[in-house]
Amino acid sequence: MKRIKILGIAFVFFLAVSCNKFVDYNAQQDYIVTTADYFKTASDYQSLLVGCYTPLQWMWNVPMIGDIASDNAMCGGESATDDVGLQQIHNFQIVPNNSVLAEIWTDCYEGINRVNYLYQNNGVLNFTGKDELYGESYFLRSYYYFELVKHFGDVPLFTDHKLTVSDSKQMKRSPKASVYKQIELDLSNAIATLPKIQTYKGRATLYSAEALLGKVYLYENKFDSAAAVLERIINSSAFTLTPNLADVFLKTGENGSESLFEVQYTNLDNQHDYGTVNFQRSQGNMMVQYCGIRKIAGTGIPFAGGGYSFDLPTKELENQFSATDTRKNAAILDVAAYAAANPSLGISYTDAPYQNTGLYNQKYQPRIGETSSAGVTQLNYLNNYRVIRYADILLMAAEANNRATTPNDTKAQTYLNMVRQRAYGDSSHATTATGTSLTHAIWNERRLELAMEGDRFFDLVRTGQAASKISGFVVGRNEVFPIPQQEIDISGLTQNPGY
Repeated sequence: MKRIKILGIAFVFFLAVSCNKFVDYNAQQDYIVTTADYFKTASDYQSLLVGCYTPLQWMWNVPMIGDIASDNAMCGGESATDDVGLQQIHNFQIVPNNSVLAEIWTDCYEGINRVNYLYQNNGVLNFTGKDELYGESYFLRSYYYFELVKHFGDVPLFTDHKLTVSDSKQMKRSPKASVYKQIELDLSNAIATLPKIQTYKGRATLYSAEALLGKVYLYENKFDSAAAVLERIINSSAFTLTPNLADVFLKTGENGSESLFEVQYTNLDNQHDYGTVNFQRSQGNMMVQYCGIRKIAGTGIPFAGGGYSFDLPTKELENQFSATDTRKNAAILDVAAYAAANPSLGISYTDAPYQNTGLYNQKYQPRIGETSSAGVTQLNYLNNYRVIRYADILLMAAEANNRATTPNDTKAQTYLNMVRQRAYGDSSHATTATGTSLTHAIWNERRLELAMEGDRFFDLVRTGQAASKISGFVVGRNEVFPIPQQEIDISGLTQNPGY
């Protein structure tokens, strides 16, 4: 896919043909489209909708940032100069020309521009399923804006058209509250039109939109509203906790009973281009390669060697898990312990990474058989990014009820203990805490349950705990990241304080 900055105009689309995932399609030659020769059939709208989903695949850095900017993980890599953008984020030595943050900005606005182009052409053609299609697009726009406001705070807000060059020169940052208002509106519109079940895996549903809206409300401290929308999901009985958490992150666990929304990746496309920004001509999940073990070898091991060894869990995180908590092994891979427990595999591991903890992100390890059999395997891991799953819904609902205008700690305990029941395999670890003690118990449970999934940094920021938990965090500065310098140079945007 070709890239644009916020001022870009060109759009590039893929055609979708799939029996399994929404992204399992054959890549076509890039081409530029105009309204004059497009929007003639319902299929044209569907193809454009696929284009609106595609930038989600490029944002594989996002969950890594949520870990390495927090107390959950070291940055890792080969050396202190390996992917400098990620190293800066981990060390809180972030500069406005950080390449990783610039990519997130560009990817999100590419997605927004595509949705807006679809919005501009709403009236060209009527067809069956049009309302649902636009509901998906509104969900996607809300997703992109939510990532922007989480990372950058106040950001440019536009919804009625794709940007022109003249627009970009006049762009101003809108207050975060205004952006959240638009996110809420888009999600409300999506909820009004989306079905509960989609034919193609990976397309947004009613529950996807409700889940994201509940999370947005939680970030805004609108706990009453969050509780109401999250409990609609719980009361629907449409989702259940997978008995074994580790199974959620296997190929067989994708889009399963616990999945509210996942970014779909595939290994069917062997096309690749290391020369493009973010390797985005691949349809695979590059994060998996980044989390892989550097030069591990052996006979019959399930993990692919040659990973880049980023996103390394800290010993401090490991120590937060009790001995009987099954989530520890689901989230953290201790290479030495694994080798000792499986002597027949003859595991060798000789290339320790920078900031080596001996631990790896187990949830997103590159596993044998989950990449392409030809081409560049590093770019084609099919592991989906689990954006929101049912355990997250339960913990958000627990927090929302506990922090509501009229707290309901009984409900909060119930939802929290459902998650703990799965973690320990019994009811003897159920909490009876109330009030602020329960609040902190829920926050701690979020760390354990969602470990290495990218929520930790943003949870610490929104709950006001970041300064006390993260080394190097500066209050009044590090709650958000710097606006990319390219956008300040091009559009004259103001910079965040301290950068």
